[in-house]
Amino acid sequence: MRTLISGGLVVNAAGSVRADVLVEGEKVAALLAPGVELGLEVDERVDASGKYVIPGGVDAHTHMEMPFGGTRSSDDFTSGTVAAAWGGTTTIIDFAVQAKGTSLLSTLDKWHAKADGKCAVDYGFHMIVSDVDDSSLKEMGACLDAGVNSFKVFMAYPGVFYATDGEILRAMQRAREIGGTVMVHAENGIAIDELVAQALAEGRTDPVQHGLTRPPELEGEATSRAIALAKVTGAPLYVVHLSAAQALDAVTEARDTGQNVFAETCPQYLYLSLEDLARPGFEGAKYVASPPLRPVEHQARLWRGLRTNDLSVVSTDHCPFCFADQKVLGRGDFSKIPNGVPGVEHRIDLLHQGVVRGEIGLERWVEICSTTPARMFGLHPRKGVVAPGADADLVVYDPAARQTISAATHHMNVDYSAFEGFELTGRVEVVLSRGRVVVDRSGFRGSAGHGRFLARELNQYLV
Repeated sequence: MRTLISGGLVVNAAGSVRADVLVEGEKVAALLAPGVELGLEVDERVDASGKYVIPGGVDAHTHMEMPFGGTRSSDDFTSGTVAAAWGGTTTIIDFAVQAKGTSLLSTLDKWHAKADGKCAVDYGFHMIVSDVDDSSLKEMGACLDAGVNSFKVFMAYPGVFYATDGEILRAMQRAREIGGTVMVHAENGIAIDELVAQALAEGRTDPVQHGLTRPPELEGEATSRAIALAKVTGAPLYVVHLSAAQALDAVTEARDTGQNVFAETCPQYLYLSLEDLARPGFEGAKYVASPPLRPVEHQARLWRGLRTNDLSVVSTDHCPFCFADQKVLGRGDFSKIPNGVPGVEHRIDLLHQGVVRGEIGLERWVEICSTTPARMFGLHPRKGVVAPGADADLVVYDPAARQTISAATHHMNVDYSAFEGFELTGRVEVVLSRGRVVVDRSGFRGSAGHGRFLARELNQYLV
């Protein structure tokens, strides 16, 4: 199959150039001077005149079919990756969740069984390490051999995922030894649980209490502690879903000293706030995620962090739960509201709005949505760049199109949108996954099973 994408502005993290993109099979074959076809015979032509051609998005933080609080996230690997494709994301990295008392390798097998033959775009896995013990630490090396080189530990959720400082230190030592990257959910879970118990005892049960009992200071403290542990061990640290200025300050200070500390944020922290958690009735439950949404003044700090590269990546932490029959599990007790918001379909559009507003530049948009996560998690130059030899994961993006986000039109398997009514400038027009057109304005042209598992190499910021 040979495809020619003509007339567009090719935007990479390193710069932009007007060029036609020739695709042969699953790879980008060449970038050609505009209009110079050299007599090529092609099977499909895509007109990108007046539009951008960018590398497919890499969402490095999703949770498809994730078990949580007696239920599971409402997108499976088919619906979630179809929605990702609609939004221009052609690679996801999901989390395999080790249950207490089970092995890492059996967990990886379980997640392969969930995803194999069901994904519409390519995918990889991180490993959540719930049991940090001799057996799991040994298995981390086998996970690396199986193409999984990133391991997540939690400073939150005592009794479920929580790891002590000593356990986190041991995981970091092991990661340093084998070349893995430790990802940390940085909130002080012990203190938070006490604040939650106090709120419930006093009859404060509304969704906004989720935010008030997880104050930003406790995210900042945990982030500082994780950074200190990483410094002691010499391990690289990746802080997931950073939401608070206090946590960003700690990351910035560490990076200024040359420590290998990286952090991501998410669209919900850039556009939503504690005011959404405080919506009347039970509406605030739609916005319950951890860390929680912060007061609006944190948003400007996060945008600045993206401009200065103290925040390296924007992922979604896509973890959808339907409002009607899942979020309502916490009515009368905010601590039982399933944690998570949907977003895998709208990340690239929401970040493009940052370009429109002048928060970030065009190339930085591509860098944080695609190139940096590809490099961070060992997928570059297969992914994250429009260049000869790269996978033909390509998005034709119309920067002038207007759209309104709504649950009535999105493709995620969830009954609400966290960004309902947002009016955006810019829209995905055509999406190719490994050379195959999977989305265009006529609809979805892909299929479940097209996506392949990606065995990942080492974090390229460390080599």
